[in-house]
Amino acid sequence: MSASSTVLWTEDRQSLSARWHSENQLPPPGRVIVVDDRTNAATAHRLACEGTGLLWRGDFHNARGLLRAMERRVDRKTPSPGRTPAETFRLQRRFRAHRARVLGRLLVVLEDDHALALRRAPDVRRACAEAYGPPPGGRTAISLRELLGVLGARQWRAKGVEIPALGARLRPHYGVFAPVRGEYVDLVAQAPLPRLVPRTAFDLGTGTGVLAALLARRGVERVVATDLSARARVCAHDNLRRLGLAERVRVTGPELFPEGRAGLIVCNPPWIPARPTSTLEQGVYDPDGAMLHGFLSGLAPHLEPGGEGWLILSDLAERVGLRTGDELRAAIDSAGLRVVGRIDTRPRHSRAADPGDPLHAARAAEVVSLWRLTAV
Repeated sequence: MSASSTVLWTEDRQSLSARWHSENQLPPPGRVIVVDDRTNAATAHRLACEGTGLLWRGDFHNARGLLRAMERRVDRKTPSPGRTPAETFRLQRRFRAHRARVLGRLLVVLEDDHALALRRAPDVRRACAEAYGPPPGGRTAISLRELLGVLGARQWRAKGVEIPALGARLRPHYGVFAPVRGEYVDLVAQAPLPRLVPRTAFDLGTGTGVLAALLARRGVERVVATDLSARARVCAHDNLRRLGLAERVRVTGPELFPEGRAGLIVCNPPWIPARPTSTLEQGVYDPDGAMLHGFLSGLAPHLEPGGEGWLILSDLAERVGLRTGDELRAAIDSAGLRVVGRIDTRPRHSRAADPGDPLHAARAAEVVSLWRLTAV
């Protein structure tokens, strides 16, 4: 192990170490001290803000309580809205990155079998194996916040997410964006298929496989679903197999476009052109809109004659000043595409109705659209 991937600390006069793992790609703390049930929130918050890692050796439920108390202290300094929506967005992103760093410094150690050796700790081995794969051997240090996310993802996976358009539940895996915002799924369910139902469709950035499954259910004979993420490809394959669609939908990657052409190509890229701070955020944030532009530039060469590309995109980026409508139109034009139709819907998620959200005005006015594109 390199020094950059190792956490070092002293305990009972012994020098100990563990492999470091962070889904947020945070660096390991340079200094780590052992803390337990005697550590109060004020001390923990101060040390974490100074960059010290706090390795928990007390009761598991007390650790969760300490983390909640640290969260309350961090949230006291939530920034005020900026002068413009774009400034507010950037201030919020900066604050959330700071929040993740500070709260991510409360650490726990997984043993060589993914077990958590703390008082009253749950059995986390299955959840960790599903998230991280087989135990790597030796101890692994992770943030308690990340472990709680792993446990929450295990519950999501077991319960599943109801997709009314499919009449079924999908089971998102850890690190794969869950289709909880159903408006974009409904757009694909309602949009008119090309005049001749395509024999082949591509679903680019498939995630859980929800849109690939929907296209197959709508009568497309063969669907090729792609994703950059290996986790997403496994997740999509599992969901499609469970739905009885594995023989009609092939999951591949990591390339955005598969080889060949299709009569229908669907893409629901990340909606916000900004840098993600975690693996899960890659489903929402995309630096400089790279996937959006990759889809547009590659669409015409991969469409069959008379075929359509469906772009599902929110206008939230325009409403907070991160992109303009003219820029999107120019990108469509420069890719040799034309718009033959557009279907709009309004978001139904809770943040759109939350006046306390710093970006409430933009979220309340947000429109999600399915753009029907063809080659010029």
